[in-house]
Amino acid sequence: MPESEVVERATRAGTVDRVSLEIFATSHRELTTDELAGVRNLFDAEYLVDFGPWNPEQPYGYAPHDVHLIARLEGAPVGHIGWAGRTIGVGDHDVVIAGVGGVLVADPVRGLGVGERLMRRAIESMREAGGIDFGYLGCREAVVPFYESCGWSRVTAAERTLDRAGTASVQPAGQPLLVFPVGGMGVWPEGDIDLRGRAW
Repeated sequence: MPESEVVERATRAGTVDRVSLEIFATSHRELTTDELAGVRNLFDAEYLVDFGPWNPEQPYGYAPHDVHLIARLEGAPVGHIGWAGRTIGVGDHDVVIAGVGGVLVADPVRGLGVGERLMRRAIESMREAGGIDFGYLGCREAVVPFYESCGWSRVTAAERTLDRAGTASVQPAGQPLLVFPVGGMGVWPEGDIDLRGRAW
């Protein structure tokens, strides 16, 4: 069920509009043709020149999403977060994660809190799905403060994954990896991380 709230947006004339922001979660298989086109347009507006067209089955060479969180402002998609469930290895433990990717907020609405609202709803959707121990993501150093402001914590470990070309690779400890406790374990275990597939 979409959640709607009013946000304030400055206009070019210097006034403030109060507009309706709607955020909803949907499974990948239930995306409508219009929703899929809207998300594609959102990503292509940001990344088409550098990375080519967005492909929902393997976005920019990364793993696809099981669940999409989409933010719409007055009906137009302005933000997205995707996640997919997977059991990964951490040290000697199996950990069920929601691997997060495809985090994007359209430039015209940055600064309105859309990203934070999307992330809050993404965590709710992970809890609603059940059986997930942690949210998990990798990101650029520049955006770590955003995730930390949303309650995510940085972990330090080497990460084994399949890269965007599908080749096995290991990233040394120190790259930005963040986790969010959703349920179950509560404490992230020590040890190297094996994503057992592509990152998100």
